[in-house]
Amino acid sequence: MLDIKIHLLIAIITLSNTFSSCSKKDNPTIDQPAKDSISFNEFAMAVDLSYVNQVEDHGGIYYENKVKKDPYAIFKEHGANMVRLRIWNNPQWIKTIYDQSSPLYSGFDDVAKSMQRAKTAGLAVNLDFHYSDVWADPGTQNPPDAWKNITDINVLCDSVYNYTYGVLNALNKKGLLPEMVQIGNEINCGMMVTNTAAGFPQLNICNGNWANQGKVLNAGIRAVRKIDSETSKKTIIALHVADPKNLEWWFDGIMQTAGVIDFDVIGFSYYHIWHTTISFTDLPALVTRLKAKFNKDIMILETAYPFTSANNDSYSNIYSNQAPIDGFPYTAEGQKNFMTTLTQNMMNAGAKGVMYWEPAWISCGMKDLWGTGSAWDNCTFFDFTGNLTQGIDYLNYNYSK
Repeated sequence: MLDIKIHLLIAIITLSNTFSSCSKKDNPTIDQPAKDSISFNEFAMAVDLSYVNQVEDHGGIYYENKVKKDPYAIFKEHGANMVRLRIWNNPQWIKTIYDQSSPLYSGFDDVAKSMQRAKTAGLAVNLDFHYSDVWADPGTQNPPDAWKNITDINVLCDSVYNYTYGVLNALNKKGLLPEMVQIGNEINCGMMVTNTAAGFPQLNICNGNWANQGKVLNAGIRAVRKIDSETSKKTIIALHVADPKNLEWWFDGIMQTAGVIDFDVIGFSYYHIWHTTISFTDLPALVTRLKAKFNKDIMILETAYPFTSANNDSYSNIYSNQAPIDGFPYTAEGQKNFMTTLTQNMMNAGAKGVMYWEPAWISCGMKDLWGTGSAWDNCTFFDFTGNLTQGIDYLNYNYSK
């Protein structure tokens, strides 16, 4: 995710932010009729469902009109056309918070299970490689344990290539190739730049190590293109940073200095409580300008908005007492209208997709490194009984183009 990762929770909640405003006249008409789902190639109406298997394994149940229902079917029927799923290299730490019999959530087998669910529901997949055994976000980009003692940049690049190719090749054998791949997750200063051992290759672009980071990114990209050549497919490749304020300098550097050009999508995270430099109303103009400048498609790869400021369990919520954007209260209707406005704005600006982060991370008995339950239960599209809310309706809104 994200600079929205849970281990930033305490610091985030204490932050005081200023918020840009959006007047009510900018809101779409809420009685606009729904329409059939569009193709992900036209515009990705995507949802990140990485936690669903874990939620269901630990007591979470999803309902529509108080009837139990498969969440993948719910999202497909309400207009989603793509599912985003994260993959960690070897998340053995999950067994320490459960027991040795636990699945390795967001490991290969769990991701393959989720991809099969997505494909069965008729949904495309964006596979988000974190290149870590745990969360990767702007503040934490730890190398996988298997690579931590590498000291040669060429060996590291080979490892990235072989791992990426190996995952995709194994998925291909199962008939589960993703339609889209992210090479890294919120890599503002680069992949594998924190908690590194002495002698590990220097990759931090915030310290000027553009060349090495470029080699690593290109290694992952080459692996995807190798699979493409073997399968006669064309995978959409995205690079992903957090906060729209970072887009121009980052992609200037990654393309011109690091030499990374063989990708398709400029991706970014947008969360209004942290990303305040570019206002909500100024975001479309930035997207239009950068699309023209870089000649790449642009997508929001992560965003969300609360339907309430209340909390459903003992796990402190990330979105809590921060102020909403003017005109979009923390209600189910406000959540829907925010997402509808954001999506319409992105379409108008020429973007190619909006992905909602974890709309199904409901409260249950699941655990992570920081708590039990959900730190996101007030940002899902399900109320505190697990019943679907109107927030999901932005997916099937009749957008104008």
